[in-house]
Amino acid sequence: MSWTSYPVDQMQGEVIAPSDKSCSHRAIIFASLARGKSKLSGILESEDVLKTAEAMRKLGVQIQKLNTGDWIVDGQGRLQDSKETLNFGNSGTGCRLTLGAIAGFPIVAEATGDVSLRSRPMNRIIEPLSEMGASFECQNNGQLPLSIRGNRNLSAISHQSEIASAQVKSAVLIAGLNATGETIVKEPQLSRDHTERMLTTFGGVTETSIEPNGYANIRIQGRQTLNATEIKIPGDPSSASFLVACGLLGSSRKITVSNVMLNPTRSGFFEVVKQMGGSIKILSENVVSGETVGTLSIESSSLQGIEVPRELVSSMIDEFPILSVLASFAKGETIVTDAKELRVKESDRISSIVSMLRVNGVEIEERADGFTIMGCDGPPKGGGVVKTSYDHRIGMSALILGTATQNPVSVDDVSMIATSYPSFIADLNDLGTSIKAGSP
Repeated sequence: MSWTSYPVDQMQGEVIAPSDKSCSHRAIIFASLARGKSKLSGILESEDVLKTAEAMRKLGVQIQKLNTGDWIVDGQGRLQDSKETLNFGNSGTGCRLTLGAIAGFPIVAEATGDVSLRSRPMNRIIEPLSEMGASFECQNNGQLPLSIRGNRNLSAISHQSEIASAQVKSAVLIAGLNATGETIVKEPQLSRDHTERMLTTFGGVTETSIEPNGYANIRIQGRQTLNATEIKIPGDPSSASFLVACGLLGSSRKITVSNVMLNPTRSGFFEVVKQMGGSIKILSENVVSGETVGTLSIESSSLQGIEVPRELVSSMIDEFPILSVLASFAKGETIVTDAKELRVKESDRISSIVSMLRVNGVEIEERADGFTIMGCDGPPKGGGVVKTSYDHRIGMSALILGTATQNPVSVDDVSMIATSYPSFIADLNDLGTSIKAGSP
């Protein structure tokens, strides 16, 4: 069913950023691998995260929900064979990190996902986990569905990752917990480091060093034992980016977003928006379970196109769809390069971004590793119907676009938004947007 976002000028109010999806996945997985009962609060109960919890249950872990966002995970320090297929739905994070966890135990499991996840590459974790001693059977050129046979005698490896990928890094590090020796992951630059931070909270030890050329080396000693703990999940900066973008558009908007994680490996979007002239102010900061969290104040701003610094690309890889919306309203060109990883997300996001903007009257040039957007220096024409390709971030970006275009913007489906931000439309409408089911 299609939904439509109608232009509005004024917006104001306060909203709490939804809990971080990346941290929610990791908290459930690490608590499942730990010994004892962990208390998790603020878990994002989105479809993706619920799929990870369901997979852990099928692997023999007892997980109890106390209240919304408050869970108890009774870890036994091990996983068990699953007689049922692990279905991760749309979640690449849940799938890849869970496969890393399974790799270190003498168990067998089958994994699959939805149409989108089954199209995404798994060889990037199959290869290093196989080198460590896990076995895989995969009939579809390194894509789901697949089966994995873990190994209690994994060998530590030194893995050179061609891209800065937190999912690849995390899968290998998690497997390294049960390996013999020191596992090392090398990546071109440091990807989001929630795994390293949260492992520390569970009593694990990792070491990170940065070479002069920017390469990151992350080390983990094998045969570590994780211990149960209490974790509070901070707000998701990727989800908050949509709220921030909405506050920057129009001519009379002012909103406050609280509980936003300000981890430097996730803050690239905020840095780029400031370079474009966006008004973002940090009103307060505190530390929650090893992560810095802040309250942001955002106001309508005149934006200027820029060339996105390459060193910030990996820290905002999920935010390029909504950045493209802001660039559409900016004066001048916004240039994105070195972002080929966008081709293998929930959709081919470069192609999806190009289609989303063109159908709404924005001029954009597509390249293999990015795009150039010719900003409209004001509201784009709008009026288009956006095909989301079952990509939640394309759907949310298109709806934000429609709040400030000359004409309403429609999307063909909003169901996938529940994978990361179930209350997205309700939160926006509370702030003053007009997003409704159906066509204009």
